[in-house]
Amino acid sequence: MLVLTACPAGLRGHLTRWLLEISPGVFVGFVTARVRDLLWDRVVELAKDGRAIMVHAAKGEQRLAFKVHRHDWRPVDLDGIHLMLRPTDPSTTSEPELRPGWSKASRYRAARRKRLT
Repeated sequence: MLVLTACPAGLRGHLTRWLLEISPGVFVGFVTARVRDLLWDRVVELAKDGRAIMVHAAKGEQRLAFKVHRHDWRPVDLDGIHLMLRPTDPSTTSEPELRPGWSKASRYRAARRKRLT
């Protein structure tokens, strides 16, 4: 699967030779690893100011991997699991203060403790 954002129409037309466009900018299909890598090189070459994300089959427990071009989110590998790391917003980096004892679970625990004593 390949998702394009703000890319030239010529690139989209080029990709329709090998992949199906199921929604504007969303391409799916089965291609060999060699063709996939050549397509990715072409996307990076022609995307200009656009962004692209490719999700493809890979060996491993998840059986998928990610490639990104000029995108805010970036792929990370955590103990063999591939995840997309979303950048944090600087205005929300501080953790909100949580008041202890206000959740339903904590009220249930307190009620249970009172019953047992």
